Amino acid sequence: MPKEIRLNAFDMNCVVHQSPGLWRHPRDRSRDYRRLQPWVDLARTLERGLFDGLFLADVLGVYDVYGASPDSALTHATQVPNNDPLLLVPAMAAATEHLGFGVTVTLSYEPPLPFARRMSTLDHLTEGRIGWNIVTGYLDSAARGMGAARQRGHDDRYAVAEDYMEVVYKLWEGSWADDAPVADKERGVFADPARVRRVTHESPFHQLDALHLSEPSPQRTPVLYQAGTSPAGRGFAGRHAECVFMSGPSKQVIAPRVAAIRQAAVAAGRRPDDVVIFTMMTVIVAGTDAAAQALLAEYRRYADPQGALTLMSGWTGVDFSRLDPDGIVEHVENDAGRSAMENITRADSNRRWTVREVAEHVSIGGIGPVLVGSPATVADGLEAWIDDTGLDGFNLTFAVRPETFESVADLLVPELQRRGRYKRAYAPGTLREKLFGHPRLAETHPGHAFRFI
Repeated sequence: MPKEIRLNAFDMNCVVHQSPGLWRHPRDRSRDYRRLQPWVDLARTLERGLFDGLFLADVLGVYDVYGASPDSALTHATQVPNNDPLLLVPAMAAATEHLGFGVTVTLSYEPPLPFARRMSTLDHLTEGRIGWNIVTGYLDSAARGMGAARQRGHDDRYAVAEDYMEVVYKLWEGSWADDAPVADKERGVFADPARVRRVTHESPFHQLDALHLSEPSPQRTPVLYQAGTSPAGRGFAGRHAECVFMSGPSKQVIAPRVAAIRQAAVAAGRRPDDVVIFTMMTVIVAGTDAAAQALLAEYRRYADPQGALTLMSGWTGVDFSRLDPDGIVEHVENDAGRSAMENITRADSNRRWTVREVAEHVSIGGIGPVLVGSPATVADGLEAWIDDTGLDGFNLTFAVRPETFESVADLLVPELQRRGRYKRAYAPGTLREKLFGHPRLAETHPGHAFRFI
């Protein structure tokens, strides 16, 4: 039986996410990111298309590597200005019944106690539809904004993250027993103190002596997303992630990364299918192949190569403004994100990228591939990606908001359903139940060991 294809939408509470320059397109509504109604409308569109979730990216810093200045990012709206993603979720959840919400929060700059409460609150308000994209950060500008001279080294950030995860597991899983809130009106007892435990933690990175401030939420621990595919990132994902988001320009790049994540899960004592893996993709779909190609050509007239290189500079820590536009991009090891640079240097031996080619590629949909065509053509492409790589689904970014997502919901999804590759209704329950069939962390997950029984 062919594998069901899963879809997330990939967005950010900002003007430019993954397609620099497209905010100028006459049908684009990205400038309305400051208003609540467009986000509510988007959530309804995604639920109409039976998307598993809306995955919201975030950064706390500014992309100031290009030209050693924030000027290019500000000029081209390269993920700045950006607003808090978490504040969008309650309104979108109130307008939908099933859609999940994966929110990016950088643990490097969040004290565990208030963060754990914030996520429990969202899990309550969404009735169990919240997920957390675990990130450690990759911008020195974010570290400076939080009072440090620069960010920690790449692998050191994962050591901090391991410790952080232990703290939040203790809070979410181990502070309150399920039967602690008794709400006994006759006795005037809301919670049984014997069923609520104080959490203590002492390490070089985090110190805590507190009760979790929220009663148990539907999922307790939010669904855990993670996006790192470096060696340190793979090990972390194998231990902790339930969903992994990756990006790469070709199947040749993505297939070994999928296999490596599943191997890492097995090495951590979990099952290969304990992790649902999505790759970033942009889909431009129209009634016919010719119409879709015309749409792509129309979009490219608004693409912004400098904005694209500003993004790549931030992702890789390499100042692309100093490189020859027709020179081949070479690998540079640093403490920024590793995967974006490997996407265009080490990972795909079939191609060497010039700076100019990188700018053109990234200007529509970031570093991921772009599938263009009729519903049948795009469905063929998605099926091939799933079947050839072992992926579970796609994190779909957009060229024009909300047009790209509306076309997927109205044109592509019915074609995938006709082929038996896409669900016709949501499964009941929380986001974790929809994805995995159980409401709480699996017994094979390390967080399960902290459960207060």
